[in-house]
Amino acid sequence: MKLKRISLLCTALTVTAAAATPVADADGQPLAERLREAVVAQNFKDVIDLTPPKPGARPARQEEYDASPAELMSRARTRPGGTPLHQTPNLDVAVIELDPAGRPAAVANVLLSPQHPNGVVVPVQPRVLSTDQVRYRWWDDAEWDTNGGVGTRDVLPGRDHAPIDFSSPYPASVLKLLVGFGVLRLVDLGRIDLDAEYVFEPNPVREVCGGPSVKRVRQHFDEMITKSQNESTCALVKLLHDLNAWDQVNRTFADLDMPTLMVTGTIPGNGGGWGGANMSGLDTAKLLLLINGGADVLWTTNEGKPVTANELSPTSRKFFLDTLAAQGHNEMLSTSNWCGRDYPVQGIPQQVPSRWIEPDGTVTVGDAIYDRDVRPCNEAAEVTFAHKTGWTATAGSDAGIVKSLPGKDKREYIVVVFGNLGMDYADAARPADPPGVFPVLYTQKYAQLGKAIDAIMKTS
Repeated sequence: MKLKRISLLCTALTVTAAAATPVADADGQPLAERLREAVVAQNFKDVIDLTPPKPGARPARQEEYDASPAELMSRARTRPGGTPLHQTPNLDVAVIELDPAGRPAAVANVLLSPQHPNGVVVPVQPRVLSTDQVRYRWWDDAEWDTNGGVGTRDVLPGRDHAPIDFSSPYPASVLKLLVGFGVLRLVDLGRIDLDAEYVFEPNPVREVCGGPSVKRVRQHFDEMITKSQNESTCALVKLLHDLNAWDQVNRTFADLDMPTLMVTGTIPGNGGGWGGANMSGLDTAKLLLLINGGADVLWTTNEGKPVTANELSPTSRKFFLDTLAAQGHNEMLSTSNWCGRDYPVQGIPQQVPSRWIEPDGTVTVGDAIYDRDVRPCNEAAEVTFAHKTGWTATAGSDAGIVKSLPGKDKREYIVVVFGNLGMDYADAARPADPPGVFPVLYTQKYAQLGKAIDAIMKTS
C-alpha cells in the first residue's frame, strides 16, 4: 500500500509540473519528465558504500570540507572494500534552459530519495521559478542511514503539509558560490575593494583554514572558486563577519526568493564551521541565472518584486562568470580532466581552460596533478562549463552554466546536481587510481548523468 501511494503521488506531481511549466522537446515530452527519466536511468543504487553503516550508525555529520590533494591521494591508497548501497541515495537535480537573451525558457527540478526511488518532479511555478511543494530538511548522515533517509529538522518554516519531504544533500564546496555572491554584493556597495589586501588573522587558528596570510581579496576569490581552496574561503567568510554582513547576505537570498540558500553558524574569528550551509538545486540554479545575467526580468518573487541581473553590477557578474569559467576541477558532471581514460566515462563535453594545461597537455591545479593529455578532448569539446564542484565523504555536487562553442550544436543551460554520494561511495568496477595523481572522487554515474542531461538539452 505504501509503495502504491508513493507511485500515485509521483504521477500527480508530474502532471502538475507539466501543466505549470508547459515546455517540451521536439517529441512533445516535458523537459521535467525527460530529466526524471535520465536521473532514474543511472541506477544510482548500484553504487558501493565504502563505509557502510554498522550497528550504532555512523555519527551525524559534524563538519566536512573538500579534502586537499595530498589528503585525497593518501585516502585513495587506503580505500576499504565496501558493500552495496542499502537504499536509494538523495539527489537534487535542477536545470534551467536559457533563451538567446539569457532568460529562462524552461525549468525542471527532480528529486531522488528512498521515498522517491523513481524520482519525483517538483512543481515549479512559472515566472517566480519557485516551489512551495517541498518540505526541505537539513542533511544528517546518521538520519539518512538509519531513518530511511527522512530528516527531522526543517530548513524552512511552514512547510509541514508540503507533499514532498526531502533531505537536502550538503552542498559541500558549492556553498562557495554563496560566499562569492556575498563578497561581490559588498563590492557593489563600496564596502569591499577586490584589489585591497586582506590581512587574515584567524583566531583561533583552525587547520582547515590555515594560518595568517595577506592576499588581495581578488586572489582569495579566485582560489576559492577555481581551486576550491578552503583557506581562501575561510578568509572571505571572516571578511564578511568583520563587516557584520552575513545576516544581510542571507536576507538578500530570502528577499530574492531563494530562501533555501543560506550560510549560518560560521565562526567569526576564523571563517570556519560551514555545517550550517544549505542550498536546494532550484534556488542554486536561480542564483546562477542571476550571475549569468539576462535581458529584462529573470523572475518575479512571490511578493511581486521583479528580479533582474542588476542585483549584481555588470562588472561583478563578469568577474564571477570569468572565475567560474576558469574552474580547474572538471571531474564530476564533466570529466575532461580525465581525458582518454576508460574510467570515468566522459560527462558534459567541456573544454578545459587553458590556464591549467601544461606544455605536455596534462593538467595541474595547484597541488592537484592529473596525468592525462586533455588536448584531444579540447579539440572535440562542444561546450564551455562555468561551474563549481564540491566533494566530501558524503556529498558530491556540481553547479554551473553550459554554453555551446562556435560551430557546435546550440544549447545554453544551467545545471545543478547535489547528491549524498561523495568520496565514501564508488563503482563496483572502479579501477585503482595511478599513484601520485589526483584521484577520481565520485561514482562515474554523475558523469553519465551530466552527459545525459547535455544530450537532452541539445534536442530540446
